[in-house]
Amino acid sequence: MKALKLYEPGNLKVEDVDIPWIKEEEILIEVKAVGVCGSDIPRVLNKGAYYEGLTLGHEFAGVIAKVGDKITDWKEGQRVAVAPLVPCMQCAYCANGQYSLCDDYDYYGSRTDGAMAKYIKVNPNNMIEIPDNVSFEAGAMVDPAANAIHGLWAGSLKSGDRMAVFGLGAIGLFAIQFAKVLGASKIVAIDIHDEKLELAKKLGADITINSRENDPVKVIQEQLGGLDFAIDLSGSPIAQDQAVLSCDKKGKVVLLGISNSSLELSKESVNQILRYELSIHGSWNSFSSPFPGREWTYTTELMGEGKIIAEPIVSHRFTIDEGPEVFRKIRNKEIVFNKIMFFPN
Repeated sequence: MKALKLYEPGNLKVEDVDIPWIKEEEILIEVKAVGVCGSDIPRVLNKGAYYEGLTLGHEFAGVIAKVGDKITDWKEGQRVAVAPLVPCMQCAYCANGQYSLCDDYDYYGSRTDGAMAKYIKVNPNNMIEIPDNVSFEAGAMVDPAANAIHGLWAGSLKSGDRMAVFGLGAIGLFAIQFAKVLGASKIVAIDIHDEKLELAKKLGADITINSRENDPVKVIQEQLGGLDFAIDLSGSPIAQDQAVLSCDKKGKVVLLGISNSSLELSKESVNQILRYELSIHGSWNSFSSPFPGREWTYTTELMGEGKIIAEPIVSHRFTIDEGPEVFRKIRNKEIVFNKIMFFPN
């Protein structure tokens, strides 16, 4: 089979490799769709892999191709999404069902071979069945969607809250949809790309702001008088500061976007944290008890009911063979994208 492998930053190769051999307690998945996560981009372009020749890809869905001899509760042909984290099940956090905080985890597409290949072997505990009316593209986006609801729950978004999403990648666009389901009274979407703002409007945002053209803090204060809840998916220090400054008294800020920069809050935002008694929450990953978690079951249920939609978020579709060229274009900023999806078959 073909696999997209990373050797060192910028060095991607499409190679012919053996189909994985599964142990009696493992399952072989035929990958139908695999997405590019925002974390994949610095891994490919800057950081590199945990080991040379890592097969990329941790947002994926597919069909069970083969089950190990000890597997009794899954069968060939079932349609599944797969959680990428493999928790140790030994540390104190795992014992408390806080799997996102596991001390000694494995991770498909990061610490062990991922799904940018025709097949991948997985732990059956990581699988969740997807309804027949949910596409494989949507199944591959259960992971970013679950990250979105994990973040909203981390900050305890309530019905009636005035809320804003800073950064409209896939997680941000899912956060808008979840906020609508949870009853947010007003949803503000902020980004620097008009095409993403247009999509956010279609997915439920009440107010859209291009932060290159307008100051989000000023617009939010003028139109809403402040926020009850702000979530940053961009990882931009500027946006993180704006999220704080946009909040009203007792407001909540969730920081979810991965940042490779220092966060230096302005003196105005620090003053606002103190005087308004704001709460700052971190959000990491998407897992809870029973593993992979209620984030995953809730997401697949809402997808099946048509309340969370994924396909409009996919902006580009490619084969595995096109992988190296796609990441070259990302590096050179030759494409503006939401979710990039690869189809190994």
